[in-house]
Amino acid sequence: MNRPPRHRLVPTNVAALATGVSEATIRKWVSRGKITRYGSPGRSQFDIEELTEIALRRQPAAAPGARP
Repeated sequence: MNRPPRHRLVPTNVAALATGVSEATIRKWVSRGKITRYGSPGRSQFDIEELTEIALRRQPAAAPGARP
C-alpha cells in the first residue's frame, strides 16, 4: 500500500475529531486493522480521506421526511 500524500495525513487527535470518536478508539481501530496508521513510533498519522469514509459510514441514516 502506498503512503498517502503528506498533506492528507493528520495526527491522532484530529483523526478522533474527524470520526467523532475518542483517541483510544482510534488506537483500537488500528490494532484491529480497521484503519491504517502511518508515521513513526510515537507519532501516529492517519489519512484524512480514509477517516472521512469511516465518518460517513458511521452517520445514521436520516428518517424519511426528516429535515436536516
